[in-house]
Amino acid sequence: MKEQYDVIIIGGGPAGLNAAMILGRSRRKVLLFDSGKPRNRWSTSMNGFLSSDGVNPGDFIKKGREELQKYQVQVIEGAVETATYSKGQYIVDDQHGNVYHSRKLLLATGLKDTLPEVEGIEPLYGKSVHHCPYCDGWESRDKAIAVYGKDRSGIGQALAMKNWSDDVTLYTDGTRKLNNKDMELLKLNGVKVCTGAIARLEGEDGMLQHIVLQNGESKKQGALFFSGETKQQSDIGEQLGCEFTGKGVIKTRRLQQANIPGLYVAGDAARDMQLVIVAAAEGAKAGVAINMELQQEDRVNP
Repeated sequence: MKEQYDVIIIGGGPAGLNAAMILGRSRRKVLLFDSGKPRNRWSTSMNGFLSSDGVNPGDFIKKGREELQKYQVQVIEGAVETATYSKGQYIVDDQHGNVYHSRKLLLATGLKDTLPEVEGIEPLYGKSVHHCPYCDGWESRDKAIAVYGKDRSGIGQALAMKNWSDDVTLYTDGTRKLNNKDMELLKLNGVKVCTGAIARLEGEDGMLQHIVLQNGESKKQGALFFSGETKQQSDIGEQLGCEFTGKGVIKTRRLQQANIPGLYVAGDAARDMQLVIVAAAEGAKAGVAINMELQQEDRVNP
């Protein structure tokens, strides 16, 4: 006979782990899949999480896994290839061809960042090149901070970074779409602008040192922030027919429900406030909502 789970969770980051804990503590039969590719796997520290500020992301996940053991949450290290919904059941196929069934499904698959196409950026990403100032701005405080944004896309972030440093430069990488009003706004707020095309980033041991322009000019910088596109880590939401926002995240209601019965989404895949602590909180909220829905379905009414 097929093995039936109360809940299958796809994604073993903060959202998935916290949901698994709530559901495990509620004595639910839970299966969690973790592909081992969290969004922040390049980072050396996870910041802004009370009691875990500065913790290595890998250590955070390891500790979370250990805490789940006493609740008999089953963890499978691997990716889910497909998921379907039919007659109140979710059918999940993993990368090894195994099939699993559950009453409810939680997507906590997260997002992935699209790095700017600049030579030398990859070895620096997660150490001195970042996308989130609330995650890494403190560590870059008072440095010469570069903000990367083609056309007009970097204006907002460049202005925001003045919160962490007085020395902020917006790089538009060869594009010249800033108008007079933009330039006046940036100048009034002390943001420098460089429109020259970038040849490469230079640094050592993951730390940015210089931005070299194609004209040969070298500019000393201590950190770089960018606001690039993000994509869903997994296409499971698309497979199931989820509704998406204009920003590419899955639409959810107040308690993390998607538009498919019994489907919940938590973490970066579902929200614009993309912080680890928010993802964990959404996972906990989804866990409670899922358990309440299961209680209602199982309750015998007169």
